Amino acid sequence: MGRDKALLPHPDGGSWLERSLLMLAQLESPISLLSRHPAHLALTQDLNDRLAISISALAEPPPWEGPLLALHRLMQHHPNERLLLCPVDMPHLTLAVLRTLLAAAATKPGAIHLAHDGQRLQPLLGLYPSSTPIRTHLAAAVGRGERRLQDWLTALPCEAVLLDPHAIRNVNRPAADQPADVPSSSTLRSQRSSSASTKASSTCRGAGSGNGPSS
Repeated sequence: MGRDKALLPHPDGGSWLERSLLMLAQLESPISLLSRHPAHLALTQDLNDRLAISISALAEPPPWEGPLLALHRLMQHHPNERLLLCPVDMPHLTLAVLRTLLAAAATKPGAIHLAHDGQRLQPLLGLYPSSTPIRTHLAAAVGRGERRLQDWLTALPCEAVLLDPHAIRNVNRPAADQPADVPSSSTLRSQRSSSASTKASSTCRGAGSGNGPSS
Protein backbone atom coordinates (compact mmCIF):
# COMPACT_ATOMS: atom_id res chain seq x y z
CA MET A 1 0.00 0.00 0.00
CA GLY A 2 2.96 2.30 0.46
CA ARG A 3 1.57 4.09 3.51
CA ASP A 4 1.49 3.52 7.24
CA LYS A 5 -2.04 2.17 7.68
CA ALA A 6 -1.94 2.71 11.43
CA LEU A 7 -1.89 6.50 10.96
CA LEU A 8 -4.55 6.72 8.24
CA PRO A 9 -7.61 8.79 9.21
CA HIS A 10 -10.60 6.70 10.27
CA PRO A 11 -14.17 7.74 9.39
CA ASP A 12 -15.07 7.52 13.07
CA GLY A 13 -12.36 10.05 13.91
CA GLY A 14 -8.69 9.80 14.75
CA SER A 15 -6.40 7.30 13.05
CA TRP A 16 -6.86 3.58 12.57
CA LEU A 17 -4.45 3.00 15.44
CA GLU A 18 -6.13 5.48 17.76
CA ARG A 19 -9.56 4.00 17.11
CA SER A 20 -8.26 0.48 17.77
CA LEU A 21 -6.62 1.43 21.05
CA LEU A 22 -9.66 3.33 22.31
CA MET A 23 -11.90 0.40 21.41
CA LEU A 24 -9.64 -2.01 23.28
CA ALA A 25 -9.65 0.32 26.26
CA GLN A 26 -13.40 -0.20 26.56
CA LEU A 27 -12.70 -3.82 27.47
CA GLU A 28 -11.20 -2.43 30.68
CA SER A 29 -8.14 -4.62 30.48
CA PRO A 30 -4.46 -3.67 30.34
CA ILE A 31 -3.33 -2.84 26.83
CA SER A 32 0.10 -3.18 25.24
CA LEU A 33 1.08 -1.76 21.88
CA LEU A 34 4.06 -3.45 20.25
CA SER A 35 5.48 -1.42 17.38
CA ARG A 36 8.80 -0.50 15.82
CA HIS A 37 7.47 2.89 14.71
CA PRO A 38 8.22 5.90 16.95
CA ALA A 39 5.07 7.66 15.70
CA HIS A 40 2.90 4.81 17.01
CA LEU A 41 4.58 4.91 20.40
CA ALA A 42 4.22 8.70 20.54
CA LEU A 43 0.52 8.49 19.70
CA THR A 44 0.06 5.99 22.51
CA GLN A 45 1.75 8.29 24.98
CA ASP A 46 -0.44 11.17 23.80
CA LEU A 47 -3.58 9.10 24.42
CA ASN A 48 -2.33 8.21 27.89
CA ASP A 49 -1.69 11.87 28.69
CA ARG A 50 -4.91 13.28 27.22
CA LEU A 51 -7.39 10.63 28.29
CA ALA A 52 -5.81 9.34 31.49
CA ILE A 53 -5.72 5.78 30.21
CA SER A 54 -2.85 3.36 30.60
CA ILE A 55 -1.54 1.74 27.45
CA SER A 56 1.87 0.14 27.63
CA ALA A 57 3.91 1.08 24.55
CA LEU A 58 6.57 -1.51 23.74
CA ALA A 59 9.23 -0.69 21.18
CA GLU A 60 9.77 -3.78 19.04
CA PRO A 61 13.47 -4.51 18.54
CA PRO A 62 14.90 -5.80 15.27
CA PRO A 63 14.61 -8.05 13.45
CA TRP A 64 11.08 -7.14 12.32
CA GLU A 65 9.88 -10.34 10.75
CA GLY A 66 6.12 -10.38 11.04
CA PRO A 67 3.33 -11.21 13.46
CA LEU A 68 4.59 -14.61 14.61
CA LEU A 69 7.81 -13.17 15.99
CA ALA A 70 5.85 -10.26 17.46
CA LEU A 71 3.48 -12.71 19.18
CA HIS A 72 6.47 -14.59 20.57
CA ARG A 73 7.83 -11.36 22.04
CA LEU A 74 4.47 -10.54 23.58
CA MET A 75 4.19 -13.98 25.15
CA GLN A 76 7.66 -13.60 26.63
CA HIS A 77 6.70 -10.18 27.98
CA HIS A 78 3.35 -11.38 29.33
CA PRO A 79 3.71 -15.04 30.41
CA ASN A 80 0.71 -17.00 31.65
CA GLU A 81 -1.84 -14.50 30.35
CA ARG A 82 -4.54 -14.70 27.70
CA LEU A 83 -3.54 -12.40 24.87
CA LEU A 84 -6.14 -10.94 22.55
CA LEU A 85 -4.21 -10.26 19.37
CA CYS A 86 -5.78 -7.42 17.41
CA PRO A 87 -4.45 -6.04 14.09
CA VAL A 88 -4.50 -2.36 13.23
CA ASP A 89 -5.77 -2.97 9.70
CA MET A 90 -9.29 -4.17 10.51
CA PRO A 91 -10.92 -0.72 10.40
CA HIS A 92 -14.47 -2.12 10.57
CA LEU A 93 -13.84 -4.10 13.74
CA THR A 94 -16.35 -3.36 16.50
CA LEU A 95 -16.47 -3.70 20.25
CA ALA A 96 -19.42 -6.09 19.89
CA VAL A 97 -17.33 -8.43 17.72
CA LEU A 98 -14.49 -8.39 20.26
CA ARG A 99 -16.94 -9.20 23.04
CA THR A 100 -18.34 -12.07 20.98
CA LEU A 101 -14.86 -13.50 20.56
CA LEU A 102 -14.11 -13.15 24.28
CA ALA A 103 -17.42 -14.73 25.28
CA ALA A 104 -16.88 -17.65 22.92
CA ALA A 105 -13.45 -18.27 24.40
CA ALA A 106 -14.54 -18.03 28.03
CA THR A 107 -15.57 -21.68 28.34
CA LYS A 108 -12.17 -22.98 27.21
CA PRO A 109 -9.59 -20.43 28.38
CA GLY A 110 -6.58 -22.64 27.79
CA ALA A 111 -7.16 -22.98 24.05
CA ILE A 112 -6.26 -20.74 21.14
CA HIS A 113 -9.36 -19.14 19.61
CA LEU A 114 -9.20 -17.61 16.15
CA ALA A 115 -11.58 -15.36 14.23
CA HIS A 116 -13.26 -17.00 11.25
CA ASP A 117 -15.11 -15.09 8.53
CA GLY A 118 -17.11 -18.08 7.26
CA GLN A 119 -14.57 -18.89 4.56
CA ARG A 120 -11.20 -18.82 6.26
CA LEU A 121 -9.46 -18.16 9.52
CA GLN A 122 -8.29 -14.64 10.32
CA PRO A 123 -5.54 -15.49 12.84
CA LEU A 124 -4.40 -11.90 13.35
CA LEU A 125 -7.52 -11.56 15.49
CA GLY A 126 -7.56 -14.20 18.16
CA LEU A 127 -7.10 -15.25 21.77
CA TYR A 128 -3.66 -16.69 22.40
CA PRO A 129 -2.99 -18.04 25.90
CA SER A 130 0.67 -17.51 26.80
CA SER A 131 0.69 -20.66 28.90
CA THR A 132 3.96 -22.51 29.38
CA PRO A 133 3.19 -25.22 26.75
CA ILE A 134 2.09 -22.75 24.07
CA ARG A 135 4.85 -20.28 24.89
CA THR A 136 7.47 -23.02 24.76
CA HIS A 137 6.09 -24.40 21.49
CA LEU A 138 6.19 -20.93 19.93
CA ALA A 139 9.71 -20.23 21.18
CA ALA A 140 10.92 -23.49 19.63
CA ALA A 141 9.25 -22.68 16.30
CA VAL A 142 10.74 -19.19 16.20
CA GLY A 143 14.13 -20.61 17.20
CA ARG A 144 14.21 -22.93 14.21
CA GLY A 145 13.31 -20.10 11.84
CA GLU A 146 9.54 -20.37 11.52
CA ARG A 147 8.01 -16.98 10.69
CA ARG A 148 4.56 -17.80 9.30
CA LEU A 149 1.76 -17.57 11.83
CA GLN A 150 -0.49 -19.88 9.83
CA ASP A 151 2.19 -22.57 9.57
CA TRP A 152 2.81 -22.50 13.33
CA LEU A 153 -0.91 -22.81 14.04
CA THR A 154 -1.25 -26.00 11.97
CA ALA A 155 0.63 -27.88 14.69
CA LEU A 156 -1.72 -26.74 17.46
CA PRO A 157 -5.37 -27.42 18.30
CA CYS A 158 -7.36 -24.25 17.67
CA GLU A 159 -10.99 -23.24 18.08
CA ALA A 160 -12.57 -21.16 15.30
CA VAL A 161 -15.07 -18.47 16.26
CA LEU A 162 -17.42 -17.40 13.48
CA LEU A 163 -17.64 -13.59 13.37
CA ASP A 164 -19.14 -10.91 11.13
CA PRO A 165 -17.01 -11.12 7.95
CA HIS A 166 -17.29 -7.41 7.22
CA ALA A 167 -16.10 -6.46 10.70
CA ILE A 168 -13.00 -8.66 10.54
CA ARG A 169 -12.01 -7.83 6.98
CA ASN A 170 -8.31 -7.08 6.76
CA VAL A 171 -8.03 -4.00 4.56
CA ASN A 172 -4.96 -3.47 2.41
CA ARG A 173 -6.14 -0.59 0.24
CA PRO A 174 -8.56 1.72 2.06
CA ALA A 175 -9.83 3.39 -1.12
CA ALA A 176 -10.84 0.10 -2.61
CA ASP A 177 -11.69 -1.46 0.73
CA GLN A 178 -10.01 -4.67 -0.31
CA PRO A 179 -8.76 -7.36 2.05
CA ALA A 180 -5.03 -7.77 2.48
CA ASP A 181 -3.02 -10.93 2.21
CA VAL A 182 -0.21 -9.44 4.28
CA PRO A 183 -0.68 -7.99 7.77
CA SER A 184 0.21 -4.44 8.64
CA SER A 185 3.78 -3.89 9.77
CA SER A 186 2.40 -2.82 13.10
CA THR A 187 -0.17 -5.04 14.72
CA LEU A 188 -2.19 -4.27 17.78
CA ARG A 189 -2.23 -6.72 20.54
CA SER A 190 -4.25 -6.39 23.65
CA GLN A 191 -4.19 -8.81 26.49
CA ARG A 192 -6.60 -10.05 29.05
CA SER A 193 -5.46 -12.30 31.81
CA SER A 194 -7.57 -15.25 32.81
CA SER A 195 -8.04 -13.79 36.24
CA ALA A 196 -7.37 -10.09 36.44
CA SER A 197 -5.17 -7.82 34.40
CA THR A 198 -4.77 -7.78 30.67
CA LYS A 199 -2.37 -5.96 28.47
CA ALA A 200 -2.76 -4.77 24.98
CA SER A 201 -0.24 -4.19 22.38
CA SER A 202 -2.97 -4.11 20.39
CA THR A 203 -3.62 -7.38 21.98
CA CYS A 204 -6.59 -8.08 24.17
CA ARG A 205 -6.49 -11.00 26.51
CA GLY A 206 -9.61 -13.08 26.79
CA ALA A 207 -10.65 -16.45 25.50
CA GLY A 208 -13.40 -18.89 24.94
CA SER A 209 -14.46 -21.69 22.67
CA GLY A 210 -16.67 -21.16 19.73
CA ASN A 211 -19.06 -23.20 17.66
CA GLY A 212 -17.81 -21.81 14.37
CA PRO A 213 -15.92 -23.76 11.73
CA SER A 214 -13.05 -25.80 13.05
CA SER A 215 -9.52 -25.00 12.07
